[in-house]
Amino acid sequence: MAWNPRALPQAVELFMAERHLATLSIPRSGGRAPHVTPVGFTWDAEAVLARVITFAGAVKVRLIEEEGTAPVTLCQIDGGRWLSLEGPAVVTAEPERCAEGLRRYAERYRPPGDRGADRRVIEVAVSRITGRA
Repeated sequence: MAWNPRALPQAVELFMAERHLATLSIPRSGGRAPHVTPVGFTWDAEAVLARVITFAGAVKVRLIEEEGTAPVTLCQIDGGRWLSLEGPAVVTAEPERCAEGLRRYAERYRPPGDRGADRRVIEVAVSRITGRA
């Protein structure tokens, strides 16, 4: 089933608030298979953004910066429930945006370790959500 990211059913919002890991799939040029990596992510319904905290040297950061704003996919699975969030991604080191990503991550998962100036946040401007919640 597909949902409008700006008007999600309560079951979908609740599923995205539960503590689950997800995968982040990033397309690669040249016909290569996508890069897929496990991540924690947070959902910001007001901004229609999914956020992933990371660090400057991560492969996912390099690929997103190299590939531009190609759509990425976050996929969360729990038994028969699953969600795929799709949209263009950007990497930011802006302190305010990183602080927001860290705050939301700490609420959903646990307080992350300090990475100092190495901290980055991937923001996915979600344009499509599919799944079964």
